[in-house]
Amino acid sequence: MAKPSSSSKVDDGIDVGDYEYEEKFVKNARGMKLFTCRWLPKARPIKALVFICHGYAVECSVTMRGTGVRLAQAGYAVHGMDYEGHGKSDGLRGYVPSFDVLLGDCDAHFASVVAAREEQPLPRFLLGESMGGAVALLLHRARPTYWTGAVLVAPMCKITDEMKPPPAVIKILEAIVRFIPTWKIVPTRNVIGAAYRTRAKRDEIRRNPYCYKSRPRLGTAHELLRASLRVESEVLRQVTLPFLVVHGGADRVTDPEVSRLLCREAPSTDKTLKLYPGMWHALTSGELPENIDLVFADIIAWLDHRSAPSGERDDLTTRSEQPS
Repeated sequence: MAKPSSSSKVDDGIDVGDYEYEEKFVKNARGMKLFTCRWLPKARPIKALVFICHGYAVECSVTMRGTGVRLAQAGYAVHGMDYEGHGKSDGLRGYVPSFDVLLGDCDAHFASVVAAREEQPLPRFLLGESMGGAVALLLHRARPTYWTGAVLVAPMCKITDEMKPPPAVIKILEAIVRFIPTWKIVPTRNVIGAAYRTRAKRDEIRRNPYCYKSRPRLGTAHELLRASLRVESEVLRQVTLPFLVVHGGADRVTDPEVSRLLCREAPSTDKTLKLYPGMWHALTSGELPENIDLVFADIIAWLDHRSAPSGERDDLTTRSEQPS
């Protein structure tokens, strides 16, 4: 993994009553500026650190604001970073030249945040949504004992057949990806329409200038497919950290059945699956308000239990909800 990144000046700091919000840019090992942000609880002890890994084509500061605010209000220090080519970070919009390089950027920044708190260590959790779920799982496999646990929100363990081009088209695209990796030529369904249940959130994403809304670039699609295949074929059976999976039963973007497989096959002894019948892909932002409240109640309860001092915890193995 890359060495920890160096930070530049703070660009913005906002005090919003019960939490504080800050933004800054860091430089990665390739000299690119990457946007980072954090939500901090105000006037209360920090329970743990949560590092959010956003999904494909979105970003942290707007799209995942709800996650940052809710967790900060619950006592968590939440840190996010826009990947190369995403949000306010440098790079060609919507282009992921290498999933391994993306992982290195995340690992470097997250590790630098942890290192800055060496004198006051806290539990550290990953929270990955969609493609970010694959990022979180692969970060765990790179450092199997580093993370306290992970929350996986509709993780990209497998892209649904509905969202993939036909197999014959995939073979053609794989043959030409070396020559035109940045071309926006991959045929796919409307991801925004399939992921976000409420029109208000779909409209917000479409208005957000930092969200990528064109067709997937060929190289990006190749890297996402490669990462999801790696997770499905290798990583699912190597996950040893405590984890919670939340997944909508009506998800048409990532396959909820593979989340079941993850909970069934992972050797972790502390694993919980929450399937929500009728809910869509974007559980933490694009659902009906009452559904979002339910999902966050489950996430925060899970984090609270695993952030408590060891003497205050019950037997996590027996408390975990095993998949049927």
